[in-house]
Amino acid sequence: MRKKAGIWFYIFLSIFIFVTMFPFLWVFLTSIKPPAEIFNNFNWFTTNPTGQSYLNAIQTRPLFLYMWNSIAVSTLTTVLAISVASLAAYAVTRLPIKFKGTILGIVLAAAMFPQIAIISPIFNLISGLGLRNSYMGLVIPYITISLPLAIWILATFFKKIPYELEESAKLDGATPFQTFRKIIFPLAAPGVFTTAILVFIAAWNEFLFALTINSDDNWRTVPVGLSLYQSQYTIPWGDITAATVLVTIPIVIIVLIFQRRIVAGLTSGSVKE
Repeated sequence: MRKKAGIWFYIFLSIFIFVTMFPFLWVFLTSIKPPAEIFNNFNWFTTNPTGQSYLNAIQTRPLFLYMWNSIAVSTLTTVLAISVASLAAYAVTRLPIKFKGTILGIVLAAAMFPQIAIISPIFNLISGLGLRNSYMGLVIPYITISLPLAIWILATFFKKIPYELEESAKLDGATPFQTFRKIIFPLAAPGVFTTAILVFIAAWNEFLFALTINSDDNWRTVPVGLSLYQSQYTIPWGDITAATVLVTIPIVIIVLIFQRRIVAGLTSGSVKE
C-alpha cells in the first residue's frame, strides 16, 4: 500500500479524467463560441469568445423558471422518498419480520419496470386527481420510481449497524421509533445523504413523466425546457449548450457542499475497524 504510483498510473489517470470531462468541456467551449463558428468550422477553441448564447438562453425561454420547477420537484421528491424509504428499510432490516429477502426482492423488482410501461396508468391517475401541471403531479410518479432503489440502498446501510445498540436502547426503555430516530438514523447519515443525492439527481434529470404530465410551459422542468430550445428551421446549439452549463451549476454546488458525506456514504463499510 505504500508503493508509489508509477508514471503509467498518472498517464492512465490523465486519460481517464480527460475522457470523463470531455463532454462537459466541449459543451462549455461551444457555449462561448459565436454562432457562425459553431456551424462553419470545427475548432476546439474560439478566438472571439462571447456570452451572447447565455443571454439568448435566458431570454428565449424562461430558463430560471424551469430551474426553479426542477429544484422544487426534486427537493420534494427527495424529502418524501427518503422519509418513507428510511422507515421502510429500518422495518425490513431491523424488526422481526418474516420473508425479508423476498420483500426486498419485490421492492427491487418494482424498480425494473420501464417508465414507458407505466406512463399510461400514472397519467390517468394524475389526471383523475386533477394534479396535472403541478409539482405534486410529478412528485408522485417520481417517488414511485425512486422509492424502491432508495429502500434497497438504505437497507444495505442499516444492516451494517450493530444490533447491540438497539438492545441497549431497549434496556433503557426506548421504543422502536425512538431507537430509529436517535440511534439508527444518525449512524446511517452518510448512507442517507448518498441516497438523497442519487434520488435528487434522478428526479432532476427525469424527462418522460415531465414531458407527459406537465404540458403547461409554466410548470415544465429543465430537461423538457431544454428540449424546446429549437425552432422550425434550426437548432440553436449555442443557446442549448449555454443553458446546459447554467442548469448544471446547482447540481455541482450540491455535490461540492455534501462531497464529504457522499464519499463517506460510498466508502461506508469498506474498511474493517
